[in-house]
Amino acid sequence: MSLYDDAVLVLKSYEDQTDLRQAYLDHLAAHPDGMWKSCHAGHVTASALVIDPEQGRVLLTLHKKLRMWLQMGGHCEPEDTSLEAAALREATEESGITGLTLLPGGPVRLDRHPIPPPCHCHYDVQYAVLAPPGAVQEISDESLDLRWFPYAEVPAVADESVLRLLEATRARL
Repeated sequence: MSLYDDAVLVLKSYEDQTDLRQAYLDHLAAHPDGMWKSCHAGHVTASALVIDPEQGRVLLTLHKKLRMWLQMGGHCEPEDTSLEAAALREATEESGITGLTLLPGGPVRLDRHPIPPPCHCHYDVQYAVLAPPGAVQEISDESLDLRWFPYAEVPAVADESVLRLLEATRARL
């Protein structure tokens, strides 16, 4: 199965955010290349919130280009076999943590947001991953900083999309 086909199946089975989900499906139907960064009309991305429920904290990255505290994530790559695999790969690469596991149940949220040119927007499919006990993060070259934040501190550093992702993740836990 292609990554495109996987994305369509994942989105069709996602039961929340009905209008936004349909916008994702419509975009992919209109853009067979909509999984890739080269699609300047917008493309699907995969992200994951790294969470440590036992410690009541999340790991956020200070994005190098955007200079915002965000969940781990990014563009799909040709070797990605699924959106879940892309989200897990991105979370592992950007956190430096091995042994992350996806929170069961598929995507936690969808978030469509504008990005700087030449592309117009990201159709982000957001997952959550659980950090193993004693996880030690290691900053990647894509980040200015990488830090654990207690749940209560996230509103002071992150934007609404991260807050919504954290709330949805905690509800699923």
